[in-house]
Amino acid sequence: MIKLIEIFYYILKISNVNLIVEMVRGIKMKNLEEVIEELQSKVDFSGAVMLQNGDGHAETASFGYANRADLLKNNLETRFGIASGCKLFTAIAICQLVEEGRLTYNTRLKDCLDIEFPSFSEGITIHHLLTHTSGIPDYFDEDIMDDFEELWIKRPMYHIRSLKDFLPMFQNEQMKFSPGESFYYNNAGYILLGLIVEQASGMEFTEYVQEKIFKKAGMNDSGYFSFDALPSNTALGYIDLPDGSWKTNIYSVPVKGGSDGGAYVTVEDMTKLWKALFGELLLSEDTLHKLLIPHAQVNETGYYGYGVWIKNHDNQILKYHVMAMTQELVSIPPIIQLRKPLP
Repeated sequence: MIKLIEIFYYILKISNVNLIVEMVRGIKMKNLEEVIEELQSKVDFSGAVMLQNGDGHAETASFGYANRADLLKNNLETRFGIASGCKLFTAIAICQLVEEGRLTYNTRLKDCLDIEFPSFSEGITIHHLLTHTSGIPDYFDEDIMDDFEELWIKRPMYHIRSLKDFLPMFQNEQMKFSPGESFYYNNAGYILLGLIVEQASGMEFTEYVQEKIFKKAGMNDSGYFSFDALPSNTALGYIDLPDGSWKTNIYSVPVKGGSDGGAYVTVEDMTKLWKALFGELLLSEDTLHKLLIPHAQVNETGYYGYGVWIKNHDNQILKYHVMAMTQELVSIPPIIQLRKPLP
């Protein structure tokens, strides 16, 4: 059994994630609101915070606005769009299907999907897709574009409602490098993982996550809601502009999220997710270990597991986190003692 020692959870919109993390780590359960108020003078902060220790005691706080124009404040029940933070859900889904014997981490992409990728390497595996080491082209190429709004000039975002809608944006492009050669953060790889989940399970990806992850974890307020039909108490995403003004992100993201990002969650639901994950309600201990160990090195101390970023130093994991774009999600799950040593 993995031992839970401490739990920290945040959903927030900030400009310096590490500053928040280290300061809140230090104060633990004391004077949370005072520390957050102090931080507001140092960073741009808006969102909900939950700080919970191993015995279940929690301190909570919320700040800023879910809707800036109408001055509607965030609260602990506010749903936040977490963009790429959802890659963790995709990785969990794949790991569940591996446990069921429907897939393996070494299963090749070409053996999973009956879709033509003319220029893709035949050696691409599920492991490569999970770790951003596949070398496939991305649908958002930072070498060419620097704004997500540019993506939708030829293909409006309101037409992107299923995973297959993304395929024309990358399936005929050239490989960037050979599988396993390098780390290159890649949304298209997680689109393919979502399609693999659909093929292997016979369910739509968002339906699978809702039933097999959210429902099992008790995440009753979370979901993949359409941007044009959001439920009440859902925060809008904002883009801060250089001149100090802002705009919403409605022209920057697809109308409905999928396997590369786009779910909406509450801070309490993310707490439930980590508890379910570490309580082995979603994955076995062996599979959880596979999810959380470093697989690909990003920089000197940064690594990527399966759907999760890892800070590792001297063969010791310091923290895990998942990141989103406009409303950033920082989830630092329990500092854990893994039964198996790191590779």
